[in-house]
Amino acid sequence: MKDAASPASNAALSIASHAGSHAASHAALHQDPTPEDTRVLRALIVVEHLAAAGQPFSLSQLSARLHIPKATLARMIESLEALGYVTHIPDSRGADRGITLGPRAAQLALTMLANSTFTRSCRALLRGLVDVLGESCNLTVLDGDAVLYVERVETSEPLRLHMQPGMRVPLHCTASGKLFLSLMKPAERALFLARMPLKAHTYRTFTDTTLLGAELDRLASRGLGIDNEEFVRGMVAVAVPVRKPGGSGVLASLAVHAPTARASLDDLLKNVPKIKETAARLAPLLHADAMPQR
Repeated sequence: MKDAASPASNAALSIASHAGSHAASHAALHQDPTPEDTRVLRALIVVEHLAAAGQPFSLSQLSARLHIPKATLARMIESLEALGYVTHIPDSRGADRGITLGPRAAQLALTMLANSTFTRSCRALLRGLVDVLGESCNLTVLDGDAVLYVERVETSEPLRLHMQPGMRVPLHCTASGKLFLSLMKPAERALFLARMPLKAHTYRTFTDTTLLGAELDRLASRGLGIDNEEFVRGMVAVAVPVRKPGGSGVLASLAVHAPTARASLDDLLKNVPKIKETAARLAPLLHADAMPQR
């Protein structure tokens, strides 16, 4: 099975999609399209629906939601899966949890973002935060069992951790990853922890599920993600959620990294209010419904 772009991580494609595209796709189906047009539009509707979903869907659920015959949808899913745009995600026992976006969809989103006004606006906000804090800042989303870097602005300091958009890092030992895990519902988090290898990257990495679970509960109560030299020795980080306008749902994570030679974890925590201010300003850029329709 290919790696999945997790149901909660479909923010990568949701960020890149336009607010009016879903409605426009449905409208196009009622404008006497050719059979080939219909097949293409239906495939786009499936991808859009999965991108906006907060969970995997079974074939029956998708068929009912999208009003596409089950047999037709099954053939469509098979084609999309062969291309890597969708995949079936298993639970901890290997049973099929449903259909979600595949890795090629996330890569498409990153390609779109790299050439969009979103990227310029997002980078400007991150650059402003870097100028204030003096440390590297990045925007990430959940991507399967990993964290995907969507955008990043580096500090000008020579001592820094070099990362690039498109890179994936572990969930269990990074500030953004632990933030995403901490904000999950208990059942969803349990599934993630059951199937993820808790590899030790440093002597501080949580490698015990029970201990990591307790840490995530503490972070959930604070609404933060913290990496205290758990991913890279000598590097600390703090992450805050970028929430949908109104506070319902998490779109992404905004994190700040620093080497311990220059800043302590406490130093970063003191700047959480400033990080949250930037996260609030990023939210309208990421939330498709807030974008103007063409």
